[in-house]
Amino acid sequence: MIRSIIVEDEPLAMEILEMYITKSPDINLVKKCTNAIEAYEALMTMDIDLMFLDIFMPGISGIELLRSLENPPIVIFTTASSDYAVEGFELNAADYLLKPISFERFSKACQKASDILRGHTNDDAAMAIPDVETSFNLNVDKQLVQINYSEVLYIKGLKDYVIIKKQNGQLVSLQTMKFLEEKLPSSIFKRVHKSYIVNMDKICAVSTRKVEINEAGRIKEIPIGALYKGNFMGMILENRF
Repeated sequence: MIRSIIVEDEPLAMEILEMYITKSPDINLVKKCTNAIEAYEALMTMDIDLMFLDIFMPGISGIELLRSLENPPIVIFTTASSDYAVEGFELNAADYLLKPISFERFSKACQKASDILRGHTNDDAAMAIPDVETSFNLNVDKQLVQINYSEVLYIKGLKDYVIIKKQNGQLVSLQTMKFLEEKLPSSIFKRVHKSYIVNMDKICAVSTRKVEINEAGRIKEIPIGALYKGNFMGMILENRF
């Protein structure tokens, strides 16, 4: 049984997390705290495996609390903002849940934490995955051109055209961003802005406002649009953990 603690200053959010935990047979709630000081004392005196930690709390934030712990438990951040997803990445949190939190998303985060605690890997599952497509076709200058996923750095939209940026050049096609967003695998390509789709494998740095991609020896900075930030940051963390 996973021994858990909730650190949350919002009563409704606390109630929802507690309800979700009671529906999870492998998790036991041993303590509820409304601030970082109370949580710190509990962590010093109790054996805790998993902490559901709100970022924005009065006085000491969740991030400050986590940074102060020498041997922290597994942490799942809970917050209403995606602005601190990068810090969650750096602090090795198991996951980063954006409020309002669905039970499905909560369960997925708990499974990650459980896998970490039990030292499980996804090697067996990876071996069972069948071969998948590695390229797509696009009309370029009235010709159907095959483009490997691995060639693409990012895609830029210009009205009814798209520019496929590659390490060794670019292709221009009369096509829409919406079409490509739906056509390309979301596990590899992610729309981060109304004018940009990026290859997740080509990102060399990320912040809450931009991603950086190495384009022919120079760094290309691509903005992250407000409408796409939450989903993108969630995918960054899912790829990391």
